[in-house]
Amino acid sequence: MGYAETIWSDPVDFLRTVAPDHPVLFLSPAALQAQAQRFLTGFAGLVTYAVKANPDESVITNLAAAGITGFDVASPGEIALIRRLVPGAALHYNNPVRTRDEIAFAVAQGVTSYSVDAQSELDKLAALVPPGGADARPVEISVRFKLPVGGASYDFGAKFGAGETLAATLLRRVATLGFSPSLTFHPGTQCVDPQAWVAYIRAAARIATAAGVGITRLNVGGGFPSHRMHRHAPSIEAILSAINLATAEVFGATAPALVCEPGRALVADSFALLVRVKAVRDGDHVFLNDGIYGAFSEQPLVAATDRLTAWSPRGAERRGTARARTVFGPTCDSIDRLPGEIPLPGDIEEGDYLLVQGMGAYSAVTSTRFNGFGALALHPVLDLRA
Repeated sequence: MGYAETIWSDPVDFLRTVAPDHPVLFLSPAALQAQAQRFLTGFAGLVTYAVKANPDESVITNLAAAGITGFDVASPGEIALIRRLVPGAALHYNNPVRTRDEIAFAVAQGVTSYSVDAQSELDKLAALVPPGGADARPVEISVRFKLPVGGASYDFGAKFGAGETLAATLLRRVATLGFSPSLTFHPGTQCVDPQAWVAYIRAAARIATAAGVGITRLNVGGGFPSHRMHRHAPSIEAILSAINLATAEVFGATAPALVCEPGRALVADSFALLVRVKAVRDGDHVFLNDGIYGAFSEQPLVAATDRLTAWSPRGAERRGTARARTVFGPTCDSIDRLPGEIPLPGDIEEGDYLLVQGMGAYSAVTSTRFNGFGALALHPVLDLRA
């Protein structure tokens, strides 16, 4: 996906001028940097960006320009990307499962923070990672734990995270091995309930007490929500405030340093996606030139967003009475369909465009070229609002 030189005023300005026949993503650097400032101002600790959400170079460089100095990386590819673009950044290798070759690569690149949720994975780290980093400070190993709490679109605990008893055992061994002992968790993607973080922070204190270990840092994970539904704008500030207050209340004078790793919440709302209507079949089903094999790949997991507007090829907004439509993508696969039914203007026509907000996370990075579709351009804009 190439990044164009021209900066447009907004997506509809681009539509009127270019009338694109392929899907287009628009990035507002100003919106991205402003979102970074919300976290940097509201969170009482180190803000790291989860690179997996959107590893585009323009995203990384804009976040660095906004003051983000740490990055959550999950692979050698992401480590190499950040080392190239932001050489002095702190790298947290928090994918809990790694091959020995991947660990060796991370050590060579100066990574000094890892997570773990199993005895066998801790054995690998202990064998390959020197307890002291190049600057003589202890290397951090964060034990990842999980709880049966709700509030998220889907649960990361199904794949990663140790129960409290195992977490305490792992934490005690991390300290015994001479690493800097820390804890980390992830409340689940698109989590809108501040109390989920509070429950995890209380559990972190229980685990540390059971292990008899004072933790140096507590990583409160990702899971921070983006604005997906028009009438329900989540309050990042409320979540950050709850985290700050709960940490102070639960740990008191022994409170660990805090880390967070937002991905979606940092990048999603700084992008919009422009797609074209290929057909309105018999006045009912709407077919788009992008679908679940493209930039809409995550929609079946977290539900379709309703933050969209419809535009004619000349850039006039369609304002017909909305009605629910079945919306399909362009491929010949019958599962290429957005979940549920999408409210679209009744006067929408073939050749029109949909402008979908909040599409910066898990869109371009997971897009495929299945069936020959999926070409996706990226253009910068001053403002995402039309």
